[in-house]
Amino acid sequence: MNLLNVLLQAAGGSGMSSILMLVLIIVIFYFFMIRPQQKRQKEEKKFRESLTKGQKVVTIGGLHGKIAEVKETTVLMEVANDVKIEVEKTAIAMSVVAEQKK
Repeated sequence: MNLLNVLLQAAGGSGMSSILMLVLIIVIFYFFMIRPQQKRQKEEKKFRESLTKGQKVVTIGGLHGKIAEVKETTVLMEVANDVKIEVEKTAIAMSVVAEQKK
């Protein structure tokens, strides 16, 4: 409560309007920056949890391949005939089918 009194006295007669402007700025930041970022993170997590065998994907590094096996935190990805690499699920950026629809 002491900090609130100091802030109100420092702002002078327009203390309430200063606090109102600060609250308004916080609300604007929430709706235009924080909320969309959280939504994007939830969508990415849902996508990575729904990876299935045979799905064509692209990694963050740009490797294209087909998922051969899904493990707990990694996937075995076939990038060429009989060439398989193990990559983290977090390194998979998108599904090729989803990108072609755009």
